[in-house]
Amino acid sequence: MNIAMTRRHLVTLADMRREDMLSLFALADRLREPGRPPLLAGRTVVNLFFEPSTRTRVSFELAAMRLGAHVVPFDVEHSSTQKGETLLDTLRNLEAMGCDQFVVRHKENGTPGLLAEQAAAGVSIINAGDGNHAHPTQGLLDAYTILRHKPDLANRCVAIVGDILHSRVARSDIHALQALGVGELRVAGPEALLPGRDALPGCIVHHRIDDAVRGADVVIMLRLQKERMEHALIASDADYFRDWGLDDVRLGRAHPEAIVMHPGPINRNVEISDAVADGVRSRILEQVANGVAVRMAVMASLAGAA
Repeated sequence: MNIAMTRRHLVTLADMRREDMLSLFALADRLREPGRPPLLAGRTVVNLFFEPSTRTRVSFELAAMRLGAHVVPFDVEHSSTQKGETLLDTLRNLEAMGCDQFVVRHKENGTPGLLAEQAAAGVSIINAGDGNHAHPTQGLLDAYTILRHKPDLANRCVAIVGDILHSRVARSDIHALQALGVGELRVAGPEALLPGRDALPGCIVHHRIDDAVRGADVVIMLRLQKERMEHALIASDADYFRDWGLDDVRLGRAHPEAIVMHPGPINRNVEISDAVADGVRSRILEQVANGVAVRMAVMASLAGAA
């Protein structure tokens, strides 16, 4: 029986309920333990990654394999998409071969959602990041990591700092944390890297990192996404670190037991100093480890196997 979700696809967290998230997290707790059952035995998972990835792609592959699934790593550069085949035709052909789940990363907003609308019955689409729209499993694993350290989320303050405008992670983190009832949610970044206020409902917007992290229980730093910028929106990496980088001095303004997170990849000494990234309050590698368990829970749940 599917205890976590009653959906076929995971495209966004905008419509996910708190109880669904908590059920997924409980399932992740069980699946990270030794002796887990091969819940996806006999299933086939295809990774359709049209953008570079290390953590997310490998995490999904490991999650599927640990659940006993067959994993097909789709090679975009040597696929028929290079000959003009549409993505929808690619989906149809792979469905015809008996593939069950598709993990999709794409530079264009809405691509996983479009595939979800067109997917055959019994096939699931999981959004592994589309444009600056959503990265739902990252939002889930970030929330899962926070709850493992700060279970009383309603009494906590979370600050998300950096390139908010281009960040699909920021959007999914906001959806997850608000659904879970976070006490205070702050966002901060350079003016040129902030979306309009209507894109940040329920968030407190700061224009200085020092204000954003002051007293915060969790500080989530974001990567500068230069590949999504049509023109340079920052003067230089050095200037950005001076004004927006998280170092020990700035971290000292947060709550004494604050934790630091980053979805990766890290631009060291641009968004975050070496000392903080590798320090005792960093939970960055824990996020990576938690990602496997959370993605196992998502895949098993969507398959109706949990």
